[in-house]
Amino acid sequence: MFTCWVLAGALGAVLFLYSLIDVHYFLRMFFTVIFAKFCKKPAHILDETTIYGLCTLNDIDTLLYHMNNARYLRELDFARADFYERTSLYREICSQGNGVVQGAATIRYRRFLKPFTMYKVTSKIICWDSESIFMEHKLITPYDNFVRAIAICRQRVLNCNAEAVMAALLERGVKQNGTVDGITQVTHVRPQMTEEVAKWLESNDISSANLRGPQNVQVITTN
Repeated sequence: MFTCWVLAGALGAVLFLYSLIDVHYFLRMFFTVIFAKFCKKPAHILDETTIYGLCTLNDIDTLLYHMNNARYLRELDFARADFYERTSLYREICSQGNGVVQGAATIRYRRFLKPFTMYKVTSKIICWDSESIFMEHKLITPYDNFVRAIAICRQRVLNCNAEAVMAALLERGVKQNGTVDGITQVTHVRPQMTEEVAKWLESNDISSANLRGPQNVQVITTN
């Protein structure tokens, strides 16, 4: 009888948790970070990292034949967590400031993912300024190497300078690579902002101006 009550209590606790929070999300995030920290090699801040996923029945939309559009953006959270951990980006930001938030994101869907299709998400930094770090993510199916979706995300750093954060990580990468037994150290060139990103930022600025509304509007009256 006692065992039945224990099992019923455990089941009730699980149901209660699932009713309050997205348990799968937090569990997967936890294991993503642990796996990146202990099972994967560290990556240079300008390297491209990769995680893998599978489109399950939890991911499909109401039409029941492809991944829900929102799930693509959700997958980017796990890809960024893997990237942050392997490159020490998040630790460096926190050592200089108070963290990082997603400032903006745009995604282009090119071809849908069917249920039970395996995919990979690649992540890399494409440029940065004093306030933000810009990342590009690609969701690719390995069997045909087709880019199913591509996203650009703006990571705003809080109470620190993104230039200083990147400079510290780039310097650390040079020291770690170094020159050993006559082998020339690996160098990474800072990427320039592409026209695509520049135009995207311009559209964001236009959107911000529209949301703020007209300023200093002069009203002209006639007699």
